[in-house]
Amino acid sequence: MTNPWPRMLGTLLMVFAGSTPVWSQATGQATQLPNTPAGQQFGQFLAAFNSGDKDTMRKYLEVNFPGRLKNLDEDLRFREGTGGFDFKKAETSETLRLIAIVKEKNSGQFARATFNVEEAPPHRVTDFDLHAIPTPAEFEVARGPEVANSPAERQFRGWLSAFNQGDRTAFLKFITDNYPSDVGRIDREMSFRSGTGGFDFRKAESATATQFTALVQERGSDQFARAIVTVEPNEPHHILSLGLRAIPRPPEFAIPRLTEAALVTQLASKLNEDAKKGLFAGAVLVAHQGKPVFSNAYGMANRASGEANKLTTRFRMGSMNKMFTATSIMQLVQAGKIKLDDPLGRFLPDYPNKDVASKVTIHHLLTHTGGTGDIFGPEFESHRLQLRTLNDYIKLYGSRGLAFEPGKQWDYSNYGFVLLGAIVEKVSGQSYYDYVRDHIFTPAGMIRTASEPEDVAVPDRAIGYMSDGDSSKPNTETLPYRGTSAGGGYTTVEDLLRFANALTEHKLLNEHYTELLTTAKPETGDAHYAYGFEDQVVRGVRRFGHSGGAPGMNGDLRIFPQTGYVVVALANMDRGAQRASSWITERLPAK
Repeated sequence: MTNPWPRMLGTLLMVFAGSTPVWSQATGQATQLPNTPAGQQFGQFLAAFNSGDKDTMRKYLEVNFPGRLKNLDEDLRFREGTGGFDFKKAETSETLRLIAIVKEKNSGQFARATFNVEEAPPHRVTDFDLHAIPTPAEFEVARGPEVANSPAERQFRGWLSAFNQGDRTAFLKFITDNYPSDVGRIDREMSFRSGTGGFDFRKAESATATQFTALVQERGSDQFARAIVTVEPNEPHHILSLGLRAIPRPPEFAIPRLTEAALVTQLASKLNEDAKKGLFAGAVLVAHQGKPVFSNAYGMANRASGEANKLTTRFRMGSMNKMFTATSIMQLVQAGKIKLDDPLGRFLPDYPNKDVASKVTIHHLLTHTGGTGDIFGPEFESHRLQLRTLNDYIKLYGSRGLAFEPGKQWDYSNYGFVLLGAIVEKVSGQSYYDYVRDHIFTPAGMIRTASEPEDVAVPDRAIGYMSDGDSSKPNTETLPYRGTSAGGGYTTVEDLLRFANALTEHKLLNEHYTELLTTAKPETGDAHYAYGFEDQVVRGVRRFGHSGGAPGMNGDLRIFPQTGYVVVALANMDRGAQRASSWITERLPAK
């Protein structure tokens, strides 16, 4: 029930960030890796990835990084797409920790890798995280002379023009004539076009007769990408490969902050335009010092009946519900009924897997470091409508063992938050749904937020519409019977503002526990995750909140404690809300 950044560039981008690291390789580098346990292990790790061989990768991971085995196939696809990475520089070298700069072989993209290993031999990997960064100044190189109007550039501009039209027939003709190996992916690429709105050309980075590299910007957002097209050397110069990779916004294209009045004017124009293009359907609210300065709704809540979205429309919120679960747990901690280092088994003594019950703590569950795994997959699909209570989930998944030793890795776990909901029930003596109603929704004045089952008629609850090729359809057949403590349920933008106000005004928790709840715990392996909240500083301004996403739903809440702003966006489509909140965030006044 989460939508990690930045899968928005889906089929054409192979980007991994946050909890899903970008891999790297080091081959033939002039710079030597540090001769430390971390440096040595990093070198072996990179060499295994660089091999591109599944057996070699598996053998390495089984011995040194077992928690990564479940992502083996995905990582190999990523290796194929990137061509690997070159080690460039060690920024920080400690015995058990290495921070390094690496560069992708298939492009000029740089990234910063953080690599940690255990203290005891064989120094197994405990954490690996890599984020794309702008090219460091010391690695800037002069570009070679560009080949004006080269075959590669002409093919790229032709592709971009055909893609941006959004016309399936025209795009298929271009692909058939110029990129025949890509014809089988036409449906996926049309869905990608529908979600992004196309791309605007921003800058040529390099050009030869057979390869052209350019910076482009997604039309529906501020997201930049590096495009690389390679063509055959001979006529008719068929496209051999064309890839887009999301990158941080280059400094030369920095977005200026706006005044509040200018922000409101530009936001209204943008959302109206996005709604007309089918890029947004939902509601957006911006508040300052607790009061809305902008709020509006767009698109249809029910396309069949013609019912429009309103500010009072109830949108499904996905993983945003984790904020309520974590707040509930912290209320019980504040009351002295739970300790953060208490094991799961203290509250669920009959939990089927005793290893999980004895080793996983409340802190582990709140920070996704418990190794408890997810709930989605074949088992969920086959039992979707039978999973009606939190205990039903425990019956289905409770015998499952640990994916890794608790506290050693960060791995987003919806099941961990299901367990937190069960603990709320056990400690409070109420159902999870009654507890959050009585202790969060009612005190905050959230009158339109709940988690009634899907077979209960709920006034003003929007239908979610998910992508289906180059069209869309209701997400009805993907929904669980009922939202859980991991995510689901429904809310409004106005209710989420009420939640933000109640939280920051300490109506739900005192100041100490509010800060503990919302402050990132980077030592857990994710630099931005707190207890059921995401917390980060961007362009010098701190924000915390949580996003949510699943087929046919998308949402985001961002609270800016330094400036007093709150941004809320909810959508009844796959994308849109997080894109809107990011657009607003970049332009909000910084003071």
